Amino acid sequence: PKREVTIDYLVVAGGGGGGLRNQPSSGGGGGAGGYRASGFGPSPLQGTAQSLSLGSYSVTVGGGGATSTTSSASGSDSVLAGITSTGGGAGAIFSPSGPISQQGQPGGSGGGGAYSRTAGCGNTPPTDPPQGNPGGVLGSSPQHEAAGGGGGATAAGGNSNPPNNKGGNGGAGAPNNITGTATTFAGGGGGGAGFSPAPGGGGCGGAGGGGAGGATNGGCGTAGTANTGGGGGGAGGHDPSPGTNDTGGAGGSGIVIARAPASAEIFTQGSSSNETAIINCGACQVAQFKASSTL
Repeated sequence: PKREVTIDYLVVAGGGGGGLRNQPSSGGGGGAGGYRASGFGPSPLQGTAQSLSLGSYSVTVGGGGATSTTSSASGSDSVLAGITSTGGGAGAIFSPSGPISQQGQPGGSGGGGAYSRTAGCGNTPPTDPPQGNPGGVLGSSPQHEAAGGGGGATAAGGNSNPPNNKGGNGGAGAPNNITGTATTFAGGGGGGAGFSPAPGGGGCGGAGGGGAGGATNGGCGTAGTANTGGGGGGAGGHDPSPGTNDTGGAGGSGIVIARAPASAEIFTQGSSSNETAIINCGACQVAQFKASSTL
């Protein structure tokens, strides 16, 4: 007879990098990595458990989107068997001239918008239940306004707040206790602050590892937390422009977790690397991957 085991899973992709500050304008927050789960976490986001035949399965853990003074990238996908979560979208970057410019990028959750740049769509490509939400947009159009936050697993990124030039907050992530310990994953990055008519503060990172947006005049975005899929914070605006760019925060790497009944005794581990772990939690056995490996 065919031998199969039913597993619950948590598959979180790498978060998107926050948008850099190019000349005076702030950068959008990075979107959280796609969040897909079964059996645990918010019930509207629970998919169907997977039946796997006995054997080996490649596990891919997506990296967070890298950032520099010249670019901000989206995160990479995470994969377990037939479940793929899409990397979070990078935050928007505005440039009045030259090549350093982009819209908020689509992804598991979308990157936040910036001046003259739209926010990225979430749940791209679409999954059911949805793997994420869109980024936030500018509260109004002037160039000095703060940028929008990146989307998170359970909420869209926040719009920037024009009266006080505060960047939009990152969208909230999703709590999940598949390992037996409640942890929140896939929060969006905060948008960068504006600079006029008064300095502002960066948006808060969304619960679940989202990085905070940078403050006015020299504030780089904060990186998303490793192995949460959190988006990086966008860089704050600067007036007058100092001629060098401030970086957005890098996205946080993703994570992959599988859980089966302890009686199945199916998970094995070839090494004691701290990047992978087999956790025995009474009636269950959990395999946790912080880096790509084999289940």
